Amino acid sequence: MGAVGAVGAMRAMGAGFGAGLGLALASSAFIGASFVLKKKGLLRLCGRARAGQGGHAYLREWLWWAGLLCMGVGEAANFAAYAFAPATLVTPLGALSVLVSAVLSSIFLNEQLNVHGKIGCILSILGSTVMVIHAPQEEEVSSLESMAEKLKDPGFIVFAVCVLVSSLLLIFVAGPRYGQSNVLVYVLVCSAIGSLSVSCVKGLGIALKELFSGKPVLKEPLGWVLLVCLVICISIQINYLNKALDIFNTSVVTPIYYVLFTTAVMTCSAILFKEWQHMVLDNIIGSISGFLTIVSGIFLLHAFRDMPFTPSLLPLFLQPGRPDRHQSCQHQPLLPSQDKGSQSAEEEEEEEK
Repeated sequence: MGAVGAVGAMRAMGAGFGAGLGLALASSAFIGASFVLKKKGLLRLCGRARAGQGGHAYLREWLWWAGLLCMGVGEAANFAAYAFAPATLVTPLGALSVLVSAVLSSIFLNEQLNVHGKIGCILSILGSTVMVIHAPQEEEVSSLESMAEKLKDPGFIVFAVCVLVSSLLLIFVAGPRYGQSNVLVYVLVCSAIGSLSVSCVKGLGIALKELFSGKPVLKEPLGWVLLVCLVICISIQINYLNKALDIFNTSVVTPIYYVLFTTAVMTCSAILFKEWQHMVLDNIIGSISGFLTIVSGIFLLHAFRDMPFTPSLLPLFLQPGRPDRHQSCQHQPLLPSQDKGSQSAEEEEEEEK
């Protein structure tokens, strides 16, 4: 009976992991498409007050509302994914929304996707695939009671205190001095606080699962505490991310924020849920390699987004219409034509003498 129960638990865990993976991929698809739909709706405002000019004519465009609906569905799917799959898997897969947005923009908005962007898309897909294959299987957290026990873990308490203290130092000490010149200040605040917000989302997802199963979750104080903490964390994230985007270029902020935020979430998840404790070495190396591959892809997709790529940037032997350098050297005369002309003139003068 014990063996049968263990097999059933493993099957349930596998089904939950598959559901979380599917929700994470669906979330990336909906969120990526939402940017394109809203952009398409804004571009249709010909002659009317644009959003950048303070107008609200976009509220009459059904494409903009379709994009907003896609965004809501994507965020809901992302929220639900944390209840089934490890945060170490769900958070990095959020990079696929950037990939979906870039590909759909090149198709429907005629935005050019250069060679660097295409290579970045391929790297993001490969890295995501590697992470899915080697994703950690976290400890089973099936109730708010087990979540409360994990939140009391000394390792997580130390991590949360370090996050809060460092965030306060960044906001009140480093922010006034270096916030306008160093992109890391405000992005670090968003990333550190974001790791705590993902933990709150994980706990609320478990609470919703219990609520749908008929348990009296609304009487549990932990669920309400997690909800309040989530609202506070998200408010801080939005505030300081907007500050960073207002001061620095989006192509700089986005990849740095993705790397720092995902690293913070993976660290917090490893401490809170012990996701890496029972992993073998090859899975650990695979997960880290997949994450670094995604980071490289996002960097190429954003950092070189506005850089034109022309054939003149290629090496000479790859440029179309250019002869191979080795061939041209073989057929090149030993002396330039001017030297030949001067040499023949000198020979004629000597013959006349």
